[in-house]
Amino acid sequence: MSLALSVKTVDLHYGAAQALKGISIDCAPGRITAVLGRNGVGKSSTLRAITGINHVSSGTIAFGEDTLKRTPPYKRARMGIGYVPQGREIFPLLTVRENLETGYAGLARNERNIPAYIFELFPVLKSMLGRRGGDLSGGQQQQLAIGRALVTRPKVLVLDEPTEGIQPSIIKDIGRALQFLRDEKGMTILLVEQFLDFCREVADDIYVMDRGEIMHTGPASDLDRADVRKHLMV
Repeated sequence: MSLALSVKTVDLHYGAAQALKGISIDCAPGRITAVLGRNGVGKSSTLRAITGINHVSSGTIAFGEDTLKRTPPYKRARMGIGYVPQGREIFPLLTVRENLETGYAGLARNERNIPAYIFELFPVLKSMLGRRGGDLSGGQQQQLAIGRALVTRPKVLVLDEPTEGIQPSIIKDIGRALQFLRDEKGMTILLVEQFLDFCREVADDIYVMDRGEIMHTGPASDLDRADVRKHLMV
Protein backbone atom coordinates (compact mmCIF):
# COMPACT_ATOMS: atom_id res chain seq x y z
CA MET A 1 0.00 0.00 0.00
CA SER A 2 1.29 3.46 -0.89
CA LEU A 3 1.77 5.90 1.96
CA ALA A 4 0.59 9.49 2.04
CA LEU A 5 3.43 10.47 4.36
CA SER A 6 6.43 8.45 5.48
CA VAL A 7 9.10 9.35 8.02
CA LYS A 8 12.07 6.96 8.02
CA THR A 9 14.81 6.80 10.70
CA VAL A 10 14.85 10.56 11.20
CA ASP A 11 17.29 12.25 13.57
CA LEU A 12 16.91 15.93 14.47
CA HIS A 13 19.28 18.08 16.52
CA TYR A 14 19.04 21.51 18.11
CA GLY A 15 22.71 22.34 18.29
CA ALA A 16 24.35 19.57 20.30
CA ALA A 17 21.03 18.35 21.73
CA GLN A 18 19.35 15.48 19.90
CA ALA A 19 15.56 15.84 19.85
CA LEU A 20 14.65 12.90 17.58
CA LYS A 21 16.43 9.54 17.49
CA GLY A 22 15.75 7.42 14.45
CA ILE A 23 11.99 7.84 14.41
CA SER A 24 9.83 6.23 11.74
CA ILE A 25 6.15 7.02 11.18
CA ASP A 26 3.92 5.88 8.33
CA CYS A 27 0.64 7.67 7.59
CA ALA A 28 -1.67 5.64 5.37
CA PRO A 29 -4.04 7.50 3.03
CA GLY A 30 -7.44 8.32 4.46
CA ARG A 31 -6.55 7.45 8.05
CA ILE A 32 -5.98 9.41 11.26
CA THR A 33 -2.60 8.80 12.86
CA ALA A 34 -1.90 10.10 16.37
CA VAL A 35 1.50 10.63 17.98
CA LEU A 36 1.29 10.64 21.76
CA GLY A 37 3.71 11.24 24.60
CA ARG A 38 4.50 13.38 27.58
CA ASN A 39 5.74 16.96 27.31
CA GLY A 40 9.22 17.34 25.85
CA VAL A 41 9.53 13.91 24.21
CA GLY A 42 9.85 15.24 20.65
CA LYS A 43 6.28 15.26 19.34
CA SER A 44 6.29 18.86 18.11
CA SER A 45 9.82 18.43 16.77
CA THR A 46 8.47 15.60 14.63
CA LEU A 47 5.87 17.89 13.08
CA ARG A 48 8.42 20.68 12.58
CA ALA A 49 10.59 18.19 10.68
CA ILE A 50 7.65 17.09 8.52
CA THR A 51 6.59 20.64 7.71
CA GLY A 52 10.17 21.76 7.03
CA ILE A 53 10.43 24.27 9.86
CA ASN A 54 13.47 22.37 11.16
CA HIS A 55 15.91 20.44 8.96
CA VAL A 56 16.54 16.82 9.88
CA SER A 57 20.07 15.66 10.63
CA SER A 58 19.56 12.32 8.89
CA GLY A 59 16.83 10.04 7.61
CA THR A 60 14.15 10.73 5.00
CA ILE A 61 10.66 12.21 4.82
CA ALA A 62 8.54 11.24 1.82
CA PHE A 63 5.26 12.83 0.78
CA GLY A 64 3.62 10.46 -1.65
CA GLU A 65 6.24 9.80 -4.34
CA ASP A 66 8.32 12.88 -3.42
CA THR A 67 11.27 12.89 -1.04
CA LEU A 68 11.23 16.24 0.72
CA LYS A 69 14.89 16.58 1.67
CA ARG A 70 15.38 20.34 2.31
CA THR A 71 12.15 21.44 0.67
CA PRO A 72 11.15 24.72 2.39
CA PRO A 73 7.88 24.98 4.35
CA TYR A 74 6.05 27.09 1.75
CA LYS A 75 6.73 24.52 -0.97
CA ARG A 76 5.53 21.70 1.30
CA ALA A 77 2.33 23.67 1.87
CA ARG A 78 1.86 24.07 -1.89
CA MET A 79 2.44 20.33 -2.33
CA GLY A 80 -0.45 19.63 0.02
CA ILE A 81 0.78 19.54 3.62
CA GLY A 82 -1.55 21.66 5.77
CA TYR A 83 -0.27 22.64 9.22
CA VAL A 84 -2.17 23.68 12.35
CA PRO A 85 0.55 24.76 14.81
CA GLN A 86 0.47 24.45 18.57
CA GLY A 87 -0.90 27.65 20.05
CA ARG A 88 -2.96 28.27 16.88
CA GLU A 89 -0.89 31.30 15.72
CA ILE A 90 -3.79 33.11 14.12
CA PHE A 91 -3.38 36.79 13.27
CA PRO A 92 -5.12 38.62 16.14
CA LEU A 93 -5.60 41.96 14.34
CA LEU A 94 -6.99 40.44 11.14
CA THR A 95 -10.64 39.52 10.83
CA VAL A 96 -11.77 35.90 10.68
CA ARG A 97 -12.27 36.28 6.93
CA GLU A 98 -8.81 37.78 6.48
CA ASN A 99 -7.25 34.99 8.55
CA LEU A 100 -8.91 32.40 6.34
CA GLU A 101 -7.82 34.24 3.21
CA THR A 102 -4.16 34.00 4.23
CA GLY A 103 -4.53 30.40 3.08
CA TYR A 104 -4.82 31.66 -0.50
CA ALA A 105 -1.09 32.35 -0.81
CA GLY A 106 -0.14 29.04 -2.41
CA LEU A 107 -3.31 28.58 -4.48
CA ALA A 108 -4.02 29.23 -8.13
CA ARG A 109 -6.24 32.27 -8.71
CA ASN A 110 -9.30 30.17 -9.58
CA GLU A 111 -9.00 28.28 -6.27
CA ARG A 112 -8.91 31.38 -4.08
CA ASN A 113 -12.14 30.87 -2.20
CA ILE A 114 -13.20 29.49 1.17
CA PRO A 115 -14.71 26.00 0.72
CA ALA A 116 -18.30 25.91 1.98
CA TYR A 117 -17.72 22.77 4.03
CA ILE A 118 -15.45 24.72 6.41
CA PHE A 119 -18.45 26.75 7.56
CA GLU A 120 -20.51 23.56 7.82
CA LEU A 121 -17.88 22.09 10.14
CA PHE A 122 -17.41 25.31 12.12
CA PRO A 123 -20.55 27.48 11.79
CA VAL A 124 -19.22 29.98 14.34
CA LEU A 125 -16.64 31.14 11.80
CA LYS A 126 -19.32 32.17 9.32
CA SER A 127 -21.16 34.17 11.98
CA MET A 128 -17.92 35.94 13.00
CA LEU A 129 -16.33 36.69 9.63
CA GLY A 130 -16.00 40.39 10.47
CA ARG A 131 -14.65 39.87 14.00
CA ARG A 132 -10.94 40.20 14.73
CA GLY A 133 -9.19 36.90 15.38
CA GLY A 134 -7.89 38.12 18.72
CA ASP A 135 -11.45 38.66 19.95
CA LEU A 136 -12.35 34.96 19.57
CA SER A 137 -12.20 32.46 22.42
CA GLY A 138 -9.41 29.89 22.48
CA GLY A 139 -11.68 27.21 21.09
CA GLN A 140 -12.93 29.49 18.31
CA GLN A 141 -9.35 30.41 17.44
CA GLN A 142 -8.52 26.71 17.16
CA GLN A 143 -11.41 26.23 14.75
CA LEU A 144 -10.14 29.23 12.79
CA ALA A 145 -6.62 27.75 12.64
CA ILE A 146 -7.99 24.46 11.31
CA GLY A 147 -10.20 26.32 8.83
CA ARG A 148 -7.23 28.35 7.60
CA ALA A 149 -5.26 25.15 6.97
CA LEU A 150 -8.21 23.64 5.10
CA VAL A 151 -8.40 26.66 2.79
CA THR A 152 -5.02 25.54 1.39
CA ARG A 153 -6.67 22.31 0.06
CA PRO A 154 -4.31 19.95 1.92
CA LYS A 155 -3.87 16.30 1.06
CA VAL A 156 -2.38 15.70 4.52
CA LEU A 157 -3.51 17.74 7.53
CA VAL A 158 -0.96 17.99 10.37
CA LEU A 159 -2.18 19.24 13.76
CA ASP A 160 -0.12 19.98 16.88
CA GLU A 161 -2.18 19.44 20.06
CA PRO A 162 -5.54 20.62 18.68
CA THR A 163 -7.34 20.03 22.03
CA GLU A 164 -4.88 21.98 24.20
CA GLY A 165 -6.72 24.48 26.41
CA ILE A 166 -10.03 23.90 24.61
CA GLN A 167 -13.43 23.48 26.27
CA PRO A 168 -15.01 20.00 26.00
CA SER A 169 -17.84 21.02 23.64
CA ILE A 170 -15.38 22.36 21.05
CA ILE A 171 -13.13 19.31 21.47
CA LYS A 172 -16.12 17.23 20.37
CA ASP A 173 -16.66 19.55 17.40
CA ILE A 174 -13.01 19.20 16.39
CA GLY A 175 -13.21 15.41 16.72
CA ARG A 176 -16.28 15.28 14.50
CA ALA A 177 -14.56 17.57 11.98
CA LEU A 178 -11.49 15.32 11.76
CA GLN A 179 -13.67 12.24 11.28
CA PHE A 180 -15.62 14.05 8.54
CA LEU A 181 -12.40 15.02 6.77
CA ARG A 182 -11.22 11.42 6.89
CA ASP A 183 -14.50 9.72 6.01
CA GLU A 184 -16.06 12.18 3.55
CA LYS A 185 -13.02 13.95 2.08
CA GLY A 186 -10.57 11.05 2.20
CA MET A 187 -8.03 13.28 3.92
CA THR A 188 -4.97 11.87 5.65
CA ILE A 189 -4.53 13.32 9.14
CA LEU A 190 -1.53 13.32 11.47
CA LEU A 191 -1.99 14.78 14.93
CA VAL A 192 0.15 15.18 18.01
CA GLU A 193 -1.83 14.84 21.23
CA GLN A 194 -1.75 14.19 24.96
CA PHE A 195 -5.51 13.72 25.40
CA LEU A 196 -5.85 9.93 25.38
CA ASP A 197 -9.65 9.81 25.23
CA PHE A 198 -9.66 12.05 22.17
CA CYS A 199 -7.14 9.84 20.38
CA ARG A 200 -8.98 6.69 21.36
CA GLU A 201 -12.14 8.13 19.82
CA VAL A 202 -10.83 9.58 16.55
CA ALA A 203 -7.52 7.90 15.69
CA ASP A 204 -6.98 4.78 13.62
CA ASP A 205 -3.27 4.30 14.33
CA ILE A 206 -1.04 5.47 17.17
CA TYR A 207 2.65 6.05 17.78
CA VAL A 208 3.86 6.54 21.34
CA MET A 209 7.03 8.58 21.90
CA ASP A 210 9.41 8.86 24.82
CA ARG A 211 12.73 10.73 24.92
CA GLY A 212 12.83 11.31 21.19
CA GLU A 213 12.13 7.70 20.21
CA ILE A 214 9.10 5.71 19.08
CA MET A 215 8.29 3.24 21.85
CA HIS A 216 5.11 1.68 20.46
CA THR A 217 3.16 1.45 17.21
CA GLY A 218 -0.30 -0.01 16.77
CA PRO A 219 -4.06 0.54 16.54
CA ALA A 220 -5.74 3.14 18.76
CA SER A 221 -7.22 0.34 20.87
CA ASP A 222 -3.69 -0.26 22.22
CA LEU A 223 -4.18 2.83 24.41
CA ASP A 224 -6.05 0.52 26.80
CA ARG A 225 -2.93 -1.60 27.35
CA ALA A 226 -0.93 -1.04 30.54
CA ASP A 227 2.42 -1.46 28.77
CA VAL A 228 1.49 1.35 26.38
CA ARG A 229 -0.02 3.67 28.96
CA LYS A 230 3.12 3.54 31.11
CA HIS A 231 4.88 5.71 28.51
CA LEU A 232 2.12 8.32 28.84
CA MET A 233 1.92 8.63 32.61
CA VAL A 234 3.28 11.83 34.15
